[in-house]
Amino acid sequence: MEDKRPLPLSLILPPLPLLLLLLLLLDGVRALSTTANKTTPKVPALLVFGDSIVDPGNNNVLPTFARCNFPPYGKDFPGGKATGRFSNGKNPSDILASQIGVKEYVPAYLGTHLDAQELLTGISFASGGCGYDPLTSQLLVALSLRHQLTLFKEYKEKLKRVAGEGRAADIIADSLYAVATGTNDIATTYFLLPFRREEFDIPSYITFLVRSASSFLQELYHSGARRIAIMGAPPIGCMPSQRTLAGGIERECVTLYNEAAMMFNSQLSSEVQRLNSTLSGSRIVYIDIYTSLLDMILRPFAYGFKESTRGCCGTGYYEVIITCNSLTATTCANASEYVFWDSFHPTERAAEIIITQVLQQYGASLLD
Repeated sequence: MEDKRPLPLSLILPPLPLLLLLLLLLDGVRALSTTANKTTPKVPALLVFGDSIVDPGNNNVLPTFARCNFPPYGKDFPGGKATGRFSNGKNPSDILASQIGVKEYVPAYLGTHLDAQELLTGISFASGGCGYDPLTSQLLVALSLRHQLTLFKEYKEKLKRVAGEGRAADIIADSLYAVATGTNDIATTYFLLPFRREEFDIPSYITFLVRSASSFLQELYHSGARRIAIMGAPPIGCMPSQRTLAGGIERECVTLYNEAAMMFNSQLSSEVQRLNSTLSGSRIVYIDIYTSLLDMILRPFAYGFKESTRGCCGTGYYEVIITCNSLTATTCANASEYVFWDSFHPTERAAEIIITQVLQQYGASLLD
């Protein structure tokens, strides 16, 4: 006759010590799996230099009109906060930091409480209105690249106090440095204002800018940087403000401005190659953003955009910084349908597409 009695628990379950061991092993496997699934950053920090494209709020504390710490800037930033980023949300340096796994937002060096973790993982020294031409920063009341380097040296001393001299040296040597400027030089200092045109023709001014860029890169290298991404100029003639100023009644892209940007990019790319051959251990990578942004502007529907000739703010023809404000300028319903947020700066979504393409094309050169 078959025995229907239930088996004793001692026969079903392993002995208690063995059961605990199995549970501990299971927890260990889960922990290892979780750790493996996390993206480990290939660089310890992101350090940013440049102009308004990557300024997260340094200009908030400067006596300048080139600021945007007021609505509707930051409309799509967490909490709808106008942080001083020249965007509806994140700027390209935030997106870059997030995509390489360093941090979600790159804070401004000035006017911000920086705790130890912020210092360890990266800062932006960028200032809206900056350029390679020292005159550009003077005209627009921005932190010059030389001033940004001075702040960087100050930052290094703070980093030593937080991390110790040895670890700080490793962070400085292994971090990714991003440099993005030059647009203000060409669009404003040369074409909009008369000062440099009396001294330079376009080719000689471009040569002057590239020499200034080279000088900055060398100073950055001698300050400890080794892994540097330097952005080329965008298609300046297709920016909404430049279409309005010089594109005629139809607001066409301004060919002359785009030609100047392409000339700058060609010379800068060649100079980067030369520097890599002369600066021992350097990994300086020229980043072409001209091609991807121009394609977005010319074929917006291919990227899911509805508008690429004007910004989301106001009419989109000229509104930028103080003219893009909540008192005199309304905004489009959905900024992600626009390539440009104001007449000069891309939307968060456009920046995200560009940075994604940049990492696909240059990520191995910069990070491996």
